[in-house]
Amino acid sequence: LTDSAYVVMCMIIMTRVSLEVFKSIGSGEYVRCIHSVGCPEPVTRTIVSNWLCNPERTMIAHRPAEREIWSYGSGYGGNSLLGKKCFALRIASNIARDEGWLAEHMLVMGQILHLRRHLCGIVSELGCNQGSFLGVTPPGGKEHFIAAAFPSACGKTNLAMLQPTIPGWQVRCVGDDIGWMKFGPDGRLYGLNPEAGFFGVCPGTSTKTNPMAVATFQKNSIFTNVAETANGEYYWEGMECDLKDPKVEMVNWLGEKWKIGDKGEAAHANARFTTPAKQCPIIHPDWESPKGVPIDAIVFGGRRPVGVPLVIESFSWQHGIFVGAGIKSEATAAAEHKGKKVMHDPMAMRPFMG
Repeated sequence: LTDSAYVVMCMIIMTRVSLEVFKSIGSGEYVRCIHSVGCPEPVTRTIVSNWLCNPERTMIAHRPAEREIWSYGSGYGGNSLLGKKCFALRIASNIARDEGWLAEHMLVMGQILHLRRHLCGIVSELGCNQGSFLGVTPPGGKEHFIAAAFPSACGKTNLAMLQPTIPGWQVRCVGDDIGWMKFGPDGRLYGLNPEAGFFGVCPGTSTKTNPMAVATFQKNSIFTNVAETANGEYYWEGMECDLKDPKVEMVNWLGEKWKIGDKGEAAHANARFTTPAKQCPIIHPDWESPKGVPIDAIVFGGRRPVGVPLVIESFSWQHGIFVGAGIKSEATAAAEHKGKKVMHDPMAMRPFMG
């Protein structure tokens, strides 16, 4: 329940919305999510850049025992799209504890063969990610599924949509942010993507860094806090190579006239795109499977500019849990802490533990 049209449009993309979903709930349990931007009509306060919010009275309350989320005063995605971090991680991790499964800040991907060797190569090349699922397949080989947990704005979407440069290899995306995992009857760990869309960081995303993401958000997508060119194109830092006219005038994310070379930024450092996952050219055929996909490897990472090896390998699954719990990462624009402070972030879940 929300009073924000922006939240409604984003949630239609990020979640599975239909009458069939409503019917399937029936009289069963569900998590109640109540959101308000905190600006009841008639609006008497000054509205900056058409962005309704009430930062002085912002409050986000999670009530795990009651299965409720209350959010007031904020339009920020993490505080207003309550199906994401608030439910799918904080409340879901509480439900998972009670029911014997896991809700993790992870991507899931599919990949194929020479898993140990090439997994290290992927991590060293991309540096860090928050969490996603993907499948990787070598030429004529068997597909392996990898779950990866990295803090926010550290590259998990780029990893989930990786394009191999080695001929014959294939990577397919299952999810780029949140993974729900449970052991199956065969004793294997399975992971699924509870979301229906991608809520990715814009700055740094381009046809050079993530062509699959760019292909995904060509339609049915929402861009938040980015610049708009005089030609009606979206723009942010990092996509200079994709701009048709580098001298074009723009309106930046603050609503001010701007062009490349001017002071300030075109887009907010945490500007976002919201786009349907089904539009991704490399989305895995089983990305919506209620069973999930079998997890063959887990990667933990973080943004560490100096002082640590690019890649280390744990001695066992048990040791890997220990290593993941000891992760530290540099704060980003998606975190509440500013600057280059390196902080503990166990399993990339520090802001989301329920």
